[in-house]
Amino acid sequence: MVVIGLLYDHPRWEEKEICRVAEVLGYKVLPLNVERIVLDLNKRAEWINAADIFLQRSVSFYKAYAYSYYVEAFGGIVVNSSSTIWNCGNKFITTLLLSKAGIPTPKAYLVSSRTAALEVAEVIGYPVVVKPVIGGWGRYVVKADTRDSLDGVLELKESLGAIYNLHYVQEFVNKPGRDIRVFVVGDNVPVAIYRVNKSYWKTNTALGAKAEPLKVDEELEKLALKVANVVGGGILGIDIFEDPERGYLVNEVNANVDFRNTVRVTGYNLARDIVEYIVSLVKR
Repeated sequence: MVVIGLLYDHPRWEEKEICRVAEVLGYKVLPLNVERIVLDLNKRAEWINAADIFLQRSVSFYKAYAYSYYVEAFGGIVVNSSSTIWNCGNKFITTLLLSKAGIPTPKAYLVSSRTAALEVAEVIGYPVVVKPVIGGWGRYVVKADTRDSLDGVLELKESLGAIYNLHYVQEFVNKPGRDIRVFVVGDNVPVAIYRVNKSYWKTNTALGAKAEPLKVDEELEKLALKVANVVGGGILGIDIFEDPERGYLVNEVNANVDFRNTVRVTGYNLARDIVEYIVSLVKR
């Protein structure tokens, strides 16, 4: 029997559903709360021997990266890999990789001072969006409509500590009140949704956007697979804007993606795809 080690920090519906589906399919899940695991950096942990493969589902970027790296360092297999987590979790790295591969993205700049950020904003044109380099769910993502409002945002960010002194400044894309979340599991693009918010510019479902089903067409599938290949592959959620003139623009890539709302509106059993993909890696 294949044993899947499930690494997590805050168990959500998704982790519980993965466990349920794995048991239905006849596989064993070994739950591993990373907040209770001390990593001995001088030897291989016994719990690595207890599973055939590991699924990384920690919400925290830093925890996910560290524990995946540890498993790999001592010969274990983990999905997503530490390199994929790093490439997706750092917006600076993600944008660079996508841009180098010729994948269309919104215009974006990385600067390390308030003065430079204000200069970049003039080049882009207002409004602009300022994001932390690392972070998710739309937290600390701010739209600035004027130079004064941007200066105030940057001053506040810089007061929060050194981690916020790198400013990721992005053009504001005039999307049609929605964006696209498309899922990749290995070499497959099984399902996608629109995230719709007509009254607010952010389209994160965690901030009130409504999920609606979307049929994956050939163009979207090819784009999603190309993005996945660039960032390292695995189990991903890719966020895409629809620009009225440029078409699809890849905004971000998520290495630990929520999918409860996707299952709710599409009925698609994404947890089954995830489990079967993990098991297939063991059997290769």
